[in-house]
Formats: sequence, structure tokens, C-alpha cells
Amino acid sequence: MTVVIIGSGHNALVAACYLARAGRPVRVLERDSVLGGAVSTVERFPGHRVDRGSSAHLMIRHTGIIEELALDLFGLRYLDCDPWAFVPACPDTGAAPIVFHRDLDRTCASLATACGDRDAAAYRRFVAVWEPRARRVMRSFGGTPAPGHLLRSFWGLDARAGGSALSREFLQTGDALLDSWFDDERLKAALAWFGAQSGPPMSEPGTAPMVGFAALMHTLPPGRAVGGSGALTEALVARLRADGGEIVAGDSVTALTRSGDRWQIRTATGRDHTADTVIAGTHILTTLELLRAGGFDPETLDGWRRRIRVGPGIGMVVRAATSALPQYPGATTAESATGLQLLVTDRRELRLAHGNALGGRLPPRPVVLGMSFSALDPGIAPAGQHQLSLWSQWHPYRLADGTQWASHAESEADRIIGELDRYAPGAAATVLRRHIQTPVDLETEMGLRGGNVMHIEMSLDQMMLWRPLPELSGQRVPGAPGLYLTGASTHPGGGVSGASGRTAARLVLRDSRRGWRWLRR
Repeated sequence: MTVVIIGSGHNALVAACYLARAGRPVRVLERDSVLGGAVSTVERFPGHRVDRGSSAHLMIRHTGIIEELALDLFGLRYLDCDPWAFVPACPDTGAAPIVFHRDLDRTCASLATACGDRDAAAYRRFVAVWEPRARRVMRSFGGTPAPGHLLRSFWGLDARAGGSALSREFLQTGDALLDSWFDDERLKAALAWFGAQSGPPMSEPGTAPMVGFAALMHTLPPGRAVGGSGALTEALVARLRADGGEIVAGDSVTALTRSGDRWQIRTATGRDHTADTVIAGTHILTTLELLRAGGFDPETLDGWRRRIRVGPGIGMVVRAATSALPQYPGATTAESATGLQLLVTDRRELRLAHGNALGGRLPPRPVVLGMSFSALDPGIAPAGQHQLSLWSQWHPYRLADGTQWASHAESEADRIIGELDRYAPGAAATVLRRHIQTPVDLETEMGLRGGNVMHIEMSLDQMMLWRPLPELSGQRVPGAPGLYLTGASTHPGGGVSGASGRTAARLVLRDSRRGWRWLRR
């Protein structure tokens, strides 16, 4: 049974590795010359290994995939981001920094100083309550979200043990959850900004679990792959090739056609590949376009396409080579530089940025997440230099005034760096070179439609058994036998987890075993 996998994103590569390990002939087709999609690292500046997309890996170390595929034998090594998050001293009030250590006691001590004893005690209770819940959520990512076990496997609820009240907690907004636990607005803003990394603002229903994931960071914090985010891709590629898998890069797929009981895959260079099974790791809208080019029913495809919501775009990134790490008042670099630098003091900043993005306008003030992982992994920058990534949400893909992103990229990058400089005075003067990734750049370089790094919106109606649509949520395509879906367009969504890829591989293996049993009978 030959398997062709379209795209080399990390989920596609995870699927390829599991299938090749099981003895299936596997070929991966990738349009780009760089493998890994948004989990890749390139030399943007001399001597700097710079991530193209993701930088911190929050989820994959919780899935067991690294151990199952023995990726450590292929060079993958992670460093803990500890402290995993940092909130600078408030420039307006002078309130002390907040440091989120992996160690809960040290975190609560920081919270007591910055926010008061009541919020420190509340945070300790919050972690005790939400850590097991977040663990269950993470466990639910390991398979398809079948409706029958949604409450049991995803939320671990029991109606006889307060399930109704608990389900309400999961369905509420992240903001409501934060208001019910804490007093200090800066603490609430920091946790809301952490939760919003999934895309939706914490004012949307069903976002409470995204805030709750913070509790899991005290069990296993975000990891930084040594050498850059792309080190995960490099290990997956090495594993795949060791098991006989093949990768063809630099040739995009243009059509996907069902011919008899097999698939014909046409590429831009005119090459045809034949396969019994296809796994599409491309954006779901790209996959539908490939099916259209291959003659699949256009009315069905149009119906699916109209119901899939990409959203207005999430954000943009400034990647910088610097002469020094940011120096935050009242904190050491050991406290501030190893994790996520949450540069926000009030949730109103988040709400204004999101509201403006919905209207096609730039944020009145950029909301910024800073990451300076050369502090953890000096090898990604030359001696005497550092590297900085500044992610800013929300920036719309299409601007309401009709202007193009090319005319705003430099000035918006200035504003983003200026926001860092507000919290870490002098940081702007350390920037030696910079590379800007606008929402349009994210789409052009990595195929992230609409500049959405999560493929499609991670809102409640497009998650779990509704992602990307109810009829596609099982990672199969009705009317297209032998075609499977993986990637951020499918459950559990965006972020670096690999869970969708493992599920796709399991489905292929399970279906092939059923087919063999049927033939034997």
C-alpha cells in the first residue's frame, strides 16, 4: 500500500514517520525547498538560525510522540523554558515584575510581591484545579473527537459529579474564568495573553480551557528545541529516511484525482504520482482546491469552502538580530529571557487590538509577545549577538482602507519594537538587523491562508468535532476513499503537537487492516 503525503508540515511528517515505521512505502511531496512548513528554521542573518514560524513548543512534549518515534536518537533535544513566562514591571505604576517559574512555590512568591497574597493563594488553587483538567484536554488530543465521548474524553465530566457546572466552566469565556479567580488586572491580562496565543481573544465563549493550559506549564513547561524550532522537523525527516521514506521537495501538487481505486497526484513540473492512500497535510482550503482541479464535485466543495472561516488574520512577527538581550527594570535576564515575555498590562489592550482587526484596522497599540531564545540556546546566534522574536496580535490580513501591507510593514515593525522598548528601555537601540513577517508574508512563504498561523479560526464552532467541519472532522473526506486529512486545519488545531499526524497514521493503518481482513474473508 503506497502512501503519498502532501506537504511536509510537522503533522504530515509525524504521520509519515508512523507509517514508514509500520513498513508502508511513504513519499512526501513538498512545494517549498524548506521542509517543515511553519516548524522550520533558516539563516535570515549571517550566523543566525531564525525560526520561520513557531518558536516555543508547548504541546508536543505532552503527547508521547517524541518518545514513541525515538526522536532523541535523531538529534532532537529540548531545553525547558524556565521561567516559562515573564511579565515586566508596569511602566505606569511601577508594579513589580511577575515571574512564572516551573516551580509553583517560586511563582506564587513572585505573585505575592507583584499582585498580593490573595492572588498568589488563588493562583495556587487555580493550578491545583486546572492542571488535571488541562491534562485531560491534552489526552483528548490523541484521537478523533467522536461525539459519543466528547464529554468523557475531552472534559472528563460526569453529570452525577457536578458535570453541568463544570461544563459551564469550560464553555465560558477566558475573561470570565479569570475574573472569577483573580483580582489583579495585570495578572489577568498576562494569563489572557497566554491563552490568546491560540488565536481567539479571551472574550469569546469556550476560551476558558486556553487559559487553563497555563496550569500545565508547571508540570512540563514550553520547550525550546536546540538549534531552533526546525530541529523537530530535522529529526522527523531523519527518522523517516531511516525507515525508507522518501521526500520530494520543490515541486507543488496541483491536482488530486481519484482514478478507479487509486489516486493520481499531479505536480507543477508535470510529474504524476500514484498512490493507494493520500494524506493531505495542506491547509484545508488548499486541499479542496486540489480536489476541484482533480474533478471532485464542485457543488460539494463550494458548500464546504463557504462554511470554513479563516478569519481576519492573527498577527505579524519581527525577527531581530540584536547586540544584547532586553533589560527589564527590576528583573535579571535569567528571570526574563528564557520564556514568553508577555508585554501587556490590561486586557483592554487585547480587546482593542482584536476589535480593530475585525474592522480591518491596525491595532491602536501593538500587543506584543517577546521571545529571546538565544539566552537558552546560544548556538542560534553568533558570539556577542542575540536573537529576538516579537509576535504581535491582532493584525488583519486585509486592511479596510484598501492599502497594501507592503506600505505598512516597516512602520508597524517600528511600533512593535517601540512597544518592547517601553517595557525594556534601550532595547530598540540593540537591534542590528530585522526581518518582518506581515500576515501577507506568512501566507506567501508558508501557505498560511489569510495569514492565520492556525489555518482556520480556533473558535468554539470550529474546534473538536466541528473542525474544520462536522463532516470532515474524522480526518476523512466523504466521497473520497483513501484520502485523509492532517495539519492545523484538523483536530486539535494549530500549535506544535503532532497529534493530528499520529491520528491520521493510525486511521490509515486501522483501515488497511480492516480491508485486509475483508479480503481474507
